Amino acid sequence: MADFRTHITASSVLGVAYGGVAHAFFGVPLSTSVLAGGLCAVSGMLPDVDSDSSRPLRESLAFAAAVVPMMMVDRFQQLGWTPESIVLAGAALYVFVRFALGEVLRRYTVHRGMFHSLPAAVIFGEIAFLLASGTDVRLRAYKAGAVVVGYLTHLVLDELYSLDWHRGRLRLKKSFGTALKMFSHKWWPNVSAYAKLGLLTYVVLCEPGWMDQVRQHRPLDWAQNWVQEKTQSTPRDAGPETDQAAPGDADRTPAVEAIPEVDRGSPLTAPLEPLAEPVEPKTAEGGFRFLR
Repeated sequence: MADFRTHITASSVLGVAYGGVAHAFFGVPLSTSVLAGGLCAVSGMLPDVDSDSSRPLRESLAFAAAVVPMMMVDRFQQLGWTPESIVLAGAALYVFVRFALGEVLRRYTVHRGMFHSLPAAVIFGEIAFLLASGTDVRLRAYKAGAVVVGYLTHLVLDELYSLDWHRGRLRLKKSFGTALKMFSHKWWPNVSAYAKLGLLTYVVLCEPGWMDQVRQHRPLDWAQNWVQEKTQSTPRDAGPETDQAAPGDADRTPAVEAIPEVDRGSPLTAPLEPLAEPVEPKTAEGGFRFLR
């Protein structure tokens, strides 16, 4: 059985090739290629989340708890959530993945169970498709394909390490066939795995259309509605206000009485003559003048 370092090294090398080829030959954006390569690298340890060893489970949960809330930000924005609601939802997702999901995996999974199977690889790819952001379905499928490729890398390595070359003969270990399988020996893991696969497949096929309807018919909040109403109610081409009388208003205008002309020779308009002698100001007995 391949160890943790072998799995993460192989999936990382394959992730570099997956992202580099897509960017160099198919024009995939660099940021998308780098993200896809990282998803492929980390997906190489996903099948071992059912392992009795705590390291693969701990590392996988820590990465998923950090990445899943960030991948959901664009989806929350499309739903019209406020920034505060997005922060709270991200914190809740982190707690759920880091602690609640981890406890469920520790209690109810068995190593080399249905997590080591081809349906599980498809299930994780579909989950990645639903978490991937953006409106381009092809780029979302490309990111989901990175998860599937990394997952399959782990399964193939497990099967290769189940082959033993001993004294010139090829022998099969007991673990051979427990990784790349379609069914388990127990009925309940099969029912659970294929029920999840069917449900997620249906959601993946319908989800792009659902999100298009949400983006087209999502109502604006009250502030945007208020601004839109104000913009529509105010005429854009309105010029300065002018007082223009209607044709029939001339007859209804009250007559203004004419102001009589003032006689230029009247005493009101005659120029003032200077005084003949200046008037001396009176003084008090103390010598201080009343007028200063």
